[in-house]
Amino acid sequence: MFTTIHDDIQSVLDRDPAARNIPEVLLCYPGLHAIWAHRLTHRLWKSGWKLVARWMSQIMRSITGIEIHPGATIGHHVFIDHGMGVVIGETAEVGDYATIYHGVTLGGTSLHKAKRHPTIEDHVVIGAGAKVLGAISIGANSRIGANAVVVKSAPPNSVIVGIPGQVVVREQPSLASNEKADLEHGRLPDTIGETLSALIAHVESLEKRVNGGEAYGPALHVPDHGIWHGGDFSI
Repeated sequence: MFTTIHDDIQSVLDRDPAARNIPEVLLCYPGLHAIWAHRLTHRLWKSGWKLVARWMSQIMRSITGIEIHPGATIGHHVFIDHGMGVVIGETAEVGDYATIYHGVTLGGTSLHKAKRHPTIEDHVVIGAGAKVLGAISIGANSRIGANAVVVKSAPPNSVIVGIPGQVVVREQPSLASNEKADLEHGRLPDTIGETLSALIAHVESLEKRVNGGEAYGPALHVPDHGIWHGGDFSI
């Protein structure tokens, strides 16, 4: 038990640069409190004390702002940062070393009393506000962008962004040898924007070929290093 407590505290210190010392982690991290409470309620749930387990989970929901159904399976070294608004459903499974930010929902999409919530494998990072819905699986070492809505499974080493979530498989490992978690939230692809830019460039190239090298009609706008310019935007 003490080893588990130590590992949970170390997970916070490893993945949150704002965490300065152990007393601060013990007193000021509701995600840690929610995980510890879930371990107790999950044991009660498995032992048949389902009403007591649900009641205790609701008390912790009021205290921490994090709702974890006692039937959910939570792995080791899981870190819920900030935590407010996190909802984890009954049949959800979260693997080891997962990182979950505030506003995340691991929700169900079926009325059947069966597996209806997602499975999150090891070392997955779920950005703030993301929704992962249904009995799908998110492969190990994946990163889900903030506010993404994920409704289909993703293989390991994926980056998932957008609504609905677009899955981009990484060609290189997500973690360097000296990294403890993949927390580079700003390194997310703009799949739709880059596709549109490529399409615009292709259309302009075709127009020039058809018109003897001259552009046809008004110029189509493309972003310059992610910034849109143009005086005719209605803003």
